[in-house]
Amino acid sequence: MSLVVMKFGGSSVGDAERIKRVASRIVERKKEGNRCVVVVSAMGDTTDDLVELSQQIAGNTPPAREMDMLLTTGEQISVALLSMASQQLGEEAVSFTGWQAGIQTEAVHGKARIQEINPERVLKALEQEKIVVVAGFQGFTEEGEITTLGRGGSDTTAVAVAAAIKADLCEIYTDVDGIYSTDPRIVKVARKLKEISYDEMLELANLGAAVLHPRAVECAKHNKVNLVVRSSFTHNEGTQVKEEAVMEQGIVVSGIAYDKNIARISILGVPERAGQLAAVFTALANEKIDVDIIVQSGIVENQAEFSFSLSGSDVDRALAVIEGLRPTVGFRSVNSETGLVKVSIVGAGMVSTPGVAAKMFATISELGISINMVSTSEIKTSCVINGERLNEVIQALHTAYGLDTDSAVFVGGPSERR
Repeated sequence: MSLVVMKFGGSSVGDAERIKRVASRIVERKKEGNRCVVVVSAMGDTTDDLVELSQQIAGNTPPAREMDMLLTTGEQISVALLSMASQQLGEEAVSFTGWQAGIQTEAVHGKARIQEINPERVLKALEQEKIVVVAGFQGFTEEGEITTLGRGGSDTTAVAVAAAIKADLCEIYTDVDGIYSTDPRIVKVARKLKEISYDEMLELANLGAAVLHPRAVECAKHNKVNLVVRSSFTHNEGTQVKEEAVMEQGIVVSGIAYDKNIARISILGVPERAGQLAAVFTALANEKIDVDIIVQSGIVENQAEFSFSLSGSDVDRALAVIEGLRPTVGFRSVNSETGLVKVSIVGAGMVSTPGVAAKMFATISELGISINMVSTSEIKTSCVINGERLNEVIQALHTAYGLDTDSAVFVGGPSERR
C-alpha cells in the first residue's frame, strides 16, 4: 500500500462541483490501494477577496498577525468542504488545520518558514484508514500563534508533509498538465517534459516559472521527495521532478522562464571608500527587500555608480531606504526604471557547452533589443530587457536553442498560486 500526498490548488477547488470532482479523484486513488493525505489551497479567489476586505477595513497596511488569522480561514473552508465531499462518496475523511497537522513555523507573519512537523495526528488518522485533508499555506509558532507561509505556501506544505510522513509520492495537481519548455500561452509548440532535475526546476521556479514554488523544490531536493506535477482536470501523465533527469542528446537549454515584474535602481556618484556597497545592501536586506542582479561600473574621479534589479513592487520602499542613506553614503543621485522583464535560459547541459550565453545575446541583439543587465550561473543565463517585446524574445530563443523541434526537453509554464 503506497502513501501518497496530493496537493490541489485554488482553481482545482474553485466551486462545489470542482470540489466534488477532486473528492472523486481522491477516493479513486484510495480505492486503488493507496493511503491518501490531501493538501488544499483556498477556493478560487477567496484569498484575494479576503485581502480586499481587509483593505476596506484597515487600508493598505493591516496588522500582520490579524492578516494571518484572516487568510487562513480560506484554507479551512476548503478542507472542511473537501472532507465532506469525500464522506459523501462513502470514505472516512478528516480535515486538519495547519496546527492540527503539527506544522510548526518560525515566528514570522506572512512569510513564515516551516521549522518542523509533528505528524502524529496525521499518521493516526491514516492508521484508521481515513483520508486526511490538510490546510495548506499555514502553520503555528511555538507560542501558539497562527502563521502563513507566503506565496506558494501550499506547495511547500505538501512537500514538507510528504517528507515528514515519508510518503512514497507527492503529486502537485494544478491547472497545467506538467512542466513545459516555456510558457505554452506564448509559444504554442512548447513541449511538456517527462522529467526534470531538482536543480533545473529550482532555477526555473526562481526565475519566474510558476508551476512550483522555489521553497517547495528546495524541500523536495533536500528530502529526496518523489515529486510529480500533473493536471487536476485530466488523467494525463505529468512531469517528474527528480535528482537527475535524462538529458536528451543535443539539448543544451532545457527551458525558458521569464519574470515580468522587474525594475532597476541606479545609484550615481558614490564616493570611493570601503563599505559603501555593504551599507546599501545591508539596509535593503534589513527591510526584507530582495535584490537580484548587481552591476558596478568603473571608478571615475574617485566616484562609482552601481545598479541592481529588484521586484517592481519593492521599488518605492527601496528608494525610501536609499534616500535615508544619503547622509552616510554621500551619493550624488538615484534613479529607477520600471517596465523591465527578466528572461532566462536554463539547462544542465550549459555547464560544459561554450557559446550558449553568446547565442542568447546574439538572438536578442538581432531583434534590435538592448540588454540592460546580465546574470549567469552554471546552468542559467538571465537578461534584463525592456518588457514591450517579451513574447517575441521568448519565441526567438525557443527557436534558437532547438526547442521548437521534436527534441524539445523542458518546462516552466503558468500555474495557480498557493
